[in-house]
Amino acid sequence: MRTITLKLPDHLADRLDQSAAAAKTTRSALVRAALEKSLGDDKTENGSCFDLAGDLMGSIKGLPADLATNPIHMEGFGR
Repeated sequence: MRTITLKLPDHLADRLDQSAAAAKTTRSALVRAALEKSLGDDKTENGSCFDLAGDLMGSIKGLPADLATNPIHMEGFGR
């Protein structure tokens, strides 16, 4: 693993210290996790279809949660 040096303003360094202590982890682990979340997975930059549409699931009232649970909803699909 590579080592880098990072300069932070005092207020941000204090927040990092507090967050690391609260999570019972190291500052390095917290910064790595934040970078991975911010930069994303290099394999799928935009996420999977599930990730992209996740907030839409269940957004229309009155429909079944999963249309595939009832074959009638899938009738004619793909034709």
